[in-house]
Amino acid sequence: MDTSRRSFLKTGAWALAGATLMPRDLFAFKKKGLTGLQLYSIREDMAKDPLSSLRQLAEMGYQYVEHAGYRDGKFYGYAPSEFRKILVDLGMRMPSGHSVLGRQHWDATAGDFSDEWKKTLDDAAIAGQEFVISPWLDESLRTDADKLKGFMEVFNRCGELCKSAGVRFGYHNHAFEFSEKLDGTTIFDLIMQQTEADLVAQQLDIGNMYNAGARAMDILGKYPGRFESLHVKDEVKSEGREEPYESTILGTGLIGVKEVIDAAKKLGGTRHFIIEQESYQGKAPIDCMRDNLVQMKAWGY
Repeated sequence: MDTSRRSFLKTGAWALAGATLMPRDLFAFKKKGLTGLQLYSIREDMAKDPLSSLRQLAEMGYQYVEHAGYRDGKFYGYAPSEFRKILVDLGMRMPSGHSVLGRQHWDATAGDFSDEWKKTLDDAAIAGQEFVISPWLDESLRTDADKLKGFMEVFNRCGELCKSAGVRFGYHNHAFEFSEKLDGTTIFDLIMQQTEADLVAQQLDIGNMYNAGARAMDILGKYPGRFESLHVKDEVKSEGREEPYESTILGTGLIGVKEVIDAAKKLGGTRHFIIEQESYQGKAPIDCMRDNLVQMKAWGY
């Protein structure tokens, strides 16, 4: 990716932000951050009819979404510029998205990232993303501490590459980071120790960690200022599932979400609050998203 291309992407991404946020909105964003929705929460709806699904979210009052649907250079079947226009026409933005950075994207011999990964970053910038967040770590990287540390250096290198494309690189946790250890240290602690804060942002999923016995308040206290983004979830005991807990409508579960998000804002440096719900206890997912947004607004987010 040459210098002129990087400059274009960076300018384009911030131009989009300026075009979709009026000055008073920018002030509000800096003051309290933003509340968005991870579209995996309505994954079946997005697969069937993304336009109708996004329209329903906009009518509920959602202004921000986070994708989990980038495939073959497209977002939910649309080219990056097309998907951006769809969102803008609905009064929405996509400040972040999930794309897995895997071993196949790094050529150790050449010391460079694959063209496929570079295109992923290009497309993210075109779509208006601020963050490109990798939500998984392959099991093959979790067998040896030195191997993991080596890939965390790839994370740092990716952070540098992302900066040149006008976006930020980040990582999103599941449960294994807290339940698995290498040389006596949890994978999560190794990730935090081996990545540079200015290169690799952390998106803390406060629900996933619950299944490993970890608690968000403890992690926020241990690593203050490290969590620019938060996946906002609530959890209840699951029935007939492999994991002991499953997500539910905000404010109806066990986590004490309001206390966590307040602490994240004050202590964690969090400015993106991304709602995610993956289990629905018999309710329609799209209806749950309405209830979740109502609850976040009642909490002042």
